[in-house]
Amino acid sequence: MRRRLVAVALVGLCCTAPRASGETLAGALARAYETNPTINAQRAAQRANDENVPHAQAQFRPHVRSDSYIGVERRRTIGISTEIPNYDYLHPDILISIQNNRSLPRGEALSVEQPLFDGFRTKNATLAAETGVHAGRERLRLVEQRVLFEATAAYMNVLRDTAALRLQQNNVALLQEQLRQTKERYAAGEITPTDIAQAESRLAAGRSRAAAARADLEASLGNYRRLMGAEPKQLAPGAAVDRLLPKNREAAERIALAEHPVVRAAQHDADAADLDIKVIESDFMPSLSMVGQVYTQSDIQGRGNRAVGAQVLGKLSVPLYSGGETSARMRQAKEVAGQRKLDIDVARAELLALTRANWGALEAAKAQLAAASAQIEAAERALTGVREEAKAGKRTTLDILNAQQELLGARIGLVFAQRDRVVASYAALAAIGRLSAQTLGLTVASYDPAAHFERVKNSWGDAPLLGN
Repeated sequence: MRRRLVAVALVGLCCTAPRASGETLAGALARAYETNPTINAQRAAQRANDENVPHAQAQFRPHVRSDSYIGVERRRTIGISTEIPNYDYLHPDILISIQNNRSLPRGEALSVEQPLFDGFRTKNATLAAETGVHAGRERLRLVEQRVLFEATAAYMNVLRDTAALRLQQNNVALLQEQLRQTKERYAAGEITPTDIAQAESRLAAGRSRAAAARADLEASLGNYRRLMGAEPKQLAPGAAVDRLLPKNREAAERIALAEHPVVRAAQHDADAADLDIKVIESDFMPSLSMVGQVYTQSDIQGRGNRAVGAQVLGKLSVPLYSGGETSARMRQAKEVAGQRKLDIDVARAELLALTRANWGALEAAKAQLAAASAQIEAAERALTGVREEAKAGKRTTLDILNAQQELLGARIGLVFAQRDRVVASYAALAAIGRLSAQTLGLTVASYDPAAHFERVKNSWGDAPLLGN
């Protein structure tokens, strides 16, 4: 009997709508992994994060700049001279000469500056950027985990709500038949109008619950479409992933503390905060660079002249006083570094609580599934007995309706327990940080964030006019 009832419930969980081809949970998760916009957005964010490394390295590379200018110049020169004819100082001759000139001054200059020492700013900034890249990869893992778990829940919710709707619809059909039989018995004088009213009341309530179940299914279908990017086809039953879990909760907690992306990201953030302090320390140190320039100038301060030159200079910059701004940034960076270290402790505490909660939920789901199966057997035996006793006049119509309602609740409870059993196993796997496409063995092209980083980490940049 138990096997037959469980099989009936699973049939309800297997299908959504008649389609030509079916779909498995693994296939749905593979589609979410490849097409979900949340995952793809985080991957794009991580690729942008990778660019922080060449950005930091660029500070110690040569900076080359070309400057050109051209304009119009108009010059008016007024000359005044004095002559003393015949040594007559009382009556000098004043001569005024005026010259008007126009020219097109222009020039070009090519400048190169190569840093030689920057107080180790570039070195520490590059290390901080690389640490930020590793933290970003952990956050990408976290987003992938979250989406895969949400996709699992959405898949199982569609199965659950489809089965629940079918059970409610079957219940409405059963209540309609019950009402018909009740009216026949009333016509035969066996029962009173009260029995008809009770049957009609249960039928109205059944129709209401069926409508609510249909609304729940529509919501689940919409969520499935949001996560998977497609409408569900005929869905196969989902299976728990207990084989991927450790044997006990203590082992799960140890794995979570060592592997979960939340803890790893917090550790990388703390390391990056320490390096940020060293970057700011470089602002207290002198910097040294070499500057070279080649230039040409034409028609400067008059028409027809030209100058060509080149120079190589050493540039030494020594910070003396910045109004306290550097010191303020240093104090701020130290406080942030302290906060990041405390964030690690917070992450560990929250993760331990989450692991314990999810492990407990998994154990409870196993117990609920066994209890739901036993409840169905007992409820079905009770309904059979009530119907037989009603034929002998020992039970009323209300007793039959109550027994039918209890059996319906037990069957729906089994459907929910089956869903919770699968989802709880995936939640426990996510809590230890191992819910991934690789662990699940999904048939997908695994996204490797390191591939983009390797392409750009030592990039010297593209030609300005060529783009990326």
